[in-house]
Amino acid sequence: MLFNPEEIHETIRMIGAEHLDIRTTTMGVSLLGGPGGDDVEALCRFVYERVYERASRLVEVAQVVEDTYGIPICNKRVAVTPMSIVADGLRSVEEYTAVAMALDRVAEHIGIDYVAGYSALVHLGMSAGDRLLIDSLPTVMANTSRVCGSINLGTTKNGLNMDGVRLMGETILRVSEATPDGFGCSRLVVFTNAAEDNPFIAGAFHGVGGRDAVINVGVSGPGVVLGAIKRLKRTGGLTEIHVLSETIKRMAFKIARAGELIGRDVVKRLGPPVEFGSVDLSLAPTPAIGDSIAEILEAMGLESTGTHGTTAALAMLVDAVKKGGTMASSYVGGLSGAFIPVSEDAAMVAAVKRGSLSLDKMEAMTAVCSVGLDMIAVPGDTPASTISGIIADEMVIGMINNKTTAVRVVPLVGKKAGESIDLGGLLGELIAMEVNRFSSSDFINLKGRMPPPITSVKN
Repeated sequence: MLFNPEEIHETIRMIGAEHLDIRTTTMGVSLLGGPGGDDVEALCRFVYERVYERASRLVEVAQVVEDTYGIPICNKRVAVTPMSIVADGLRSVEEYTAVAMALDRVAEHIGIDYVAGYSALVHLGMSAGDRLLIDSLPTVMANTSRVCGSINLGTTKNGLNMDGVRLMGETILRVSEATPDGFGCSRLVVFTNAAEDNPFIAGAFHGVGGRDAVINVGVSGPGVVLGAIKRLKRTGGLTEIHVLSETIKRMAFKIARAGELIGRDVVKRLGPPVEFGSVDLSLAPTPAIGDSIAEILEAMGLESTGTHGTTAALAMLVDAVKKGGTMASSYVGGLSGAFIPVSEDAAMVAAVKRGSLSLDKMEAMTAVCSVGLDMIAVPGDTPASTISGIIADEMVIGMINNKTTAVRVVPLVGKKAGESIDLGGLLGELIAMEVNRFSSSDFINLKGRMPPPITSVKN
């Protein structure tokens, strides 16, 4: 991978003025081959020792690579094999909680930000272990600070587990009540078509088809794309949509090249058995001004994110990002495109406050973005069935369109629509968004699995 001097100078500008960073280097660690769930103490030791053995040098090496290239690596994370598979055979919520706390201890010991993979894949139904893991989530989120969980509820091939949808609506409320300001919900996400090489929290896990240990890189560059669009406007070049698309593609190409360069160097320095996995080219915003997906959409010509035309503008942005990234790397994976979390994007928060962005419009936007309804807040008195209805709507968007969709929602206990809390840091300001006051409980309470779409009959 060769860089010319002009490209190096441009990268320096991206880092200094446009918030270019590597959002995360996430090591996927396989926990297959352990003692299983017959002996919880043996399993806890195995989980701790395996993660420590593979990832103990991750933070140290990432720091060396960061210093070498001058590109910030914001987060160092680990994702493990879905825990309901690893811990199959455990007999109680208490035993599952013990394994989660072993994960939390090793994460603290090796100095990583988060460890993900406290997860279950229930798109075809729930085993006894899956149910225990889900039942343990309120306790786990209340007693850990780094453990992240995810539940895959559906796939295009298999349909949607409506029993799981109903249960997760109830569980999310319980997690919110069990943790201050509902903070535990920021570490819990539900999916359709979950990606097995996603480096981003809270939905990362190490796929069962994966190697012993891999590095998946999550690159962030909304500020870089925003800067390019602003320069285009200043020079009078923003007059045709194809010029806008080409500009975004070129920036995405450069961002992806930087991500793969960093990821491969981390792998080289760590050595076997760690291998390179993929680059997730998702434009991931932060609460910093100028590091925002909503600001990009507004620079493209929208008065305020959420107005008519927002979905079209977002679709073009995501398409251009994917095209540019795919040209830059043969291993673009994960989710790739653009995240639209509300609380983590200052301009998204502003759009909610001024009334241009609603929950219904967010749902429409998720049909074309990387993931889905991410870091949204709802009033604390929202019924569990309504939360399940929000989840069901989002899951079928992914199921029908053969894409990954997700919901990470935080019920704000004691807060009404329009009221907010500030979680600080990357998580930003959560504003309780108004939900539809009419009930969907009779539909949500229907048991069983929603059949897959006709497009699933493809082989």
